[in-house]
Amino acid sequence: MKDKKILAIIPARGGSKRIPRKNIKDFLGKPIIAYSIETAIDSNLFDEVMVSTDDKEIAEVAKKYGAKVPFLRSEENSNDFATTAEAIEEVLKEYENKSKKFDIFCCIYPTSPLISLEDLKRGFDLIKNKKFDSVFPIVQFSYPIQRGLRLKNNQVKMIWPENKNKRSQDLEEIYHDAGQFYWMKVNKFIDQKNIFSQNAGAIILKETQVQDIDNEEDWMLAEIKYKMLNKK
Repeated sequence: MKDKKILAIIPARGGSKRIPRKNIKDFLGKPIIAYSIETAIDSNLFDEVMVSTDDKEIAEVAKKYGAKVPFLRSEENSNDFATTAEAIEEVLKEYENKSKKFDIFCCIYPTSPLISLEDLKRGFDLIKNKKFDSVFPIVQFSYPIQRGLRLKNNQVKMIWPENKNKRSQDLEEIYHDAGQFYWMKVNKFIDQKNIFSQNAGAIILKETQVQDIDNEEDWMLAEIKYKMLNKK
């Protein structure tokens, strides 16, 4: 796969609502997007590391930390309803217009400070050596979702009452998307227009390695986890 062209795409629009200027907000001493950029660059896996953004300030920060911003994202793909897949499709088309084609891309979210070189490489090794069209990290639910509850008018009921008396160890382990990065073959993405392909593989992360950041409390938890993971 040495002859394959590989692109890192970091989608970072400017219109964050719940945490204003989220993608360049300071996270333990530097903009949070810097962690994704630096990990991608340090991995030496990519022919190019680029940031897709509609925001000039984000673009400047991205370039400061070593990423390329060869064009700004369109207004159409920068609103609250635009999807990651649409942003990626735009990036690939813009590069194609510049006569630059890639075989594999990795979409890395800009608010993923817990991302590690090891995990990024594990994902790459899986898409390189196995017959998967896409690969991304997952994490096991911390509590069996088969014992999930539904609340309506203050009354609680089990969604699946047949699992009430089953032992936890007898229930299937179920995972969710870790929301850090997605490896995918470009030709399969063009066919499917979805980063969760029909033939997807996964690497498993620990709960301490994962933190979705949607509000200030999430942000603080991410900082705690980062300090714990990077404690010397």
